[in-house]
Amino acid sequence: MENTPERTRTITWDDPLPTASAGRAMAGMDYLQALIDGKMPGPPIMYTLGFSLTTVAEGRATFTSEPAEYHYNPIASVHGGLAAALLDSAMGCAIHTTLAAGVGYTTLELHINFIRPLTAATGQVFCHGEVIHAGRTMATAQGKLVDAAGKLYAHGTTTCMIFRPE
Repeated sequence: MENTPERTRTITWDDPLPTASAGRAMAGMDYLQALIDGKMPGPPIMYTLGFSLTTVAEGRATFTSEPAEYHYNPIASVHGGLAAALLDSAMGCAIHTTLAAGVGYTTLELHINFIRPLTAATGQVFCHGEVIHAGRTMATAQGKLVDAAGKLYAHGTTTCMIFRPE
């Protein structure tokens, strides 16, 4: 292999436990808006993978990312894990917007269809999540990952379990 310049990437993050604890005392919509507004630090995964929560509304959430070389897999395209993380985040946060303070959730099932590869040349992508059904113990959502022109890269669905205080 030829000699190429060394590539490095340094990330920093805040302790996630105080933010998560504060978030449990807030309605989901308020908590997510506080993250967007910078009133609370984002979770470490957003810094690690390089994506951001940009908008929330009742039953909806949007994340953005710019696929980069540091996302590449061994075949020189962005690893599908980035699309999966974006979809899981957007759909989960869409569900989170519907939850009252003290109510939690977790992903039970995630289904993704990869339509075309992401590369460092793709540019900024947008991942939109939308609630399909929000019940007492289960919620479902759908999501789409698109570029700035609206071209579809992946789409998916999720089922989440809702945890209510007893």
